[in-house]
Amino acid sequence: MERCEVAVLGLGAMGAATVYQLAKAGVRVIGVDRFHPPHDQGSSHGDTRITRLSVGEGAQYLPIVRNAHRIWRELEALSGESLFEQCGVLVMSSNPDYDPNDENDFTHRTLHLAQTHDIEHDVLSAAQIRQRFPQFSPVLDTAIGYFEPAGGYVRPERCIAVQLQLAEEHGATLFKGETVTQVTSDEQGVTVTTDQRTILADKVVISAGMWSRDLLGAPFDRLLRVCRQKLFWFELEEHARFAEVSPTFILHHGPGDADMHYGFPPLPGEGSLKVASEQYSETSSPDTLDRTISAAEAREMFDTQVRGKIAGVTSRVAKSAVCAYTVTSDGDFIIDEHPHLRNVTVVSACSGHGFKHSAALGEALAQHCIRGSSELDLSAFSLKRFAGQS
Repeated sequence: MERCEVAVLGLGAMGAATVYQLAKAGVRVIGVDRFHPPHDQGSSHGDTRITRLSVGEGAQYLPIVRNAHRIWRELEALSGESLFEQCGVLVMSSNPDYDPNDENDFTHRTLHLAQTHDIEHDVLSAAQIRQRFPQFSPVLDTAIGYFEPAGGYVRPERCIAVQLQLAEEHGATLFKGETVTQVTSDEQGVTVTTDQRTILADKVVISAGMWSRDLLGAPFDRLLRVCRQKLFWFELEEHARFAEVSPTFILHHGPGDADMHYGFPPLPGEGSLKVASEQYSETSSPDTLDRTISAAEAREMFDTQVRGKIAGVTSRVAKSAVCAYTVTSDGDFIIDEHPHLRNVTVVSACSGHGFKHSAALGEALAQHCIRGSSELDLSAFSLKRFAGQS
């Protein structure tokens, strides 16, 4: 039997950050993952992930992402790796039915949050968007843009690899390629059973992503859904015009949830543009998730999200990928104690926007394990908000 103070189950975005912060603090920690992270089987891959301070999903995320930006820079200094590219983030509404008084418009929510919390930003008209960022010349004349210079993107695979490497250097034990089959708790501690060993821990943090439902049981089996997401890298035209420093972007081009996509600047030497959208209507599972993308799906993505909206991009797909969002009904995280397992903390679901916060949440979870509280207020993500839901 392996013994430790804390076991971390799942070493993706949240787990890698947590095991690193615990090991750095001198805690005897074991990490377990069914694959060999960083990997492309869960939610923490795809080359690039958006990060920005004014998170339109809500003000409760701002202190978290501020801390995350600090930690990404600390990790870069420690590792020598480039993890956080501060190219700016451009959030746009270019909607034929655009209502400048619609407070629910995502760009307006982002702008309001930035104004309220003194986040540096520019408000751009359609003409200013076209002038600064010619790849978005197709925006409508009524378009509005929010540009945040402090934002950009992080490199998920590199971030995970660096944190796991540093965790091992600080003494963490990582068991990769092992599947957790059961978690139980009693007065002796928390027992974690894998397909290869048994681990006895004083405390456990479970950050298992889309495998959380089966592992955690009630009430998580009814609170969490797995939604398949598609990522595309479209080849650029030979003489495509992009800004010298192009931003990460989010574009809302219609009134519906499906009328949105996000993307990233072309990475040096790749000659392609990563673009993706989000869907929450179809539910999947780890066993049924289709990890292939068809030619028809690629055509649909280009026709509905790219054609006539981003200049200089062809319909040729350089590569594609599938990832899984594990989501809650309100789109917010769950970070709380397991109601039926003592000394077990759950950090899932991250609802598709967790990576930008992961470094800071790892720090907060480590603090919680060590002293019973964290510097960040995570009460907005407790299970209490689901009380009374069937």
